[in-house]
Amino acid sequence: MGVTAETAGGVVERLFARNGRPTGYIAGEEGSGAFVVGGRYGRGLLYMKDRQPMEVFWQGPSLGWDFGGNASRVFTLVYDLYEPAMIFQRFPGVEGSAYVVGGLGVNYQKASGVTLAPIRAGVGLRLGANVGYLAYTRKRNVLPF
Repeated sequence: MGVTAETAGGVVERLFARNGRPTGYIAGEEGSGAFVVGGRYGRGLLYMKDRQPMEVFWQGPSLGWDFGGNASRVFTLVYDLYEPAMIFQRFPGVEGSAYVVGGLGVNYQKASGVTLAPIRAGVGLRLGANVGYLAYTRKRNVLPF
């Protein structure tokens, strides 16, 4: 699954070429589920040029016409992040996903001038669209808020 997410990352990088080259990326994994109201939890490493990799966690609620669950490998392109500490904030977003045994999802998030493009490839049974946010943190949180 990691190779699939990275390949999809190359495609999305071309789609977001107007943003220039990414200033970093996050490689990790996550799990999520929803029955109208949902939650997402993940962890990964933030990689930036000339810096040590930094562990980051993310979690967030969602609301929408969304049913099921999935587990995914995630490859997130990060644009306009020049100071690693700026990743620790909430990023609102809209997402649609379709997983029937396996699936792929892409969305676009922006906050305070930083843009994220998460690409997810994984397994599960899920169909829907939702709005919500992901909060990136230094440590794992139990509540998605």
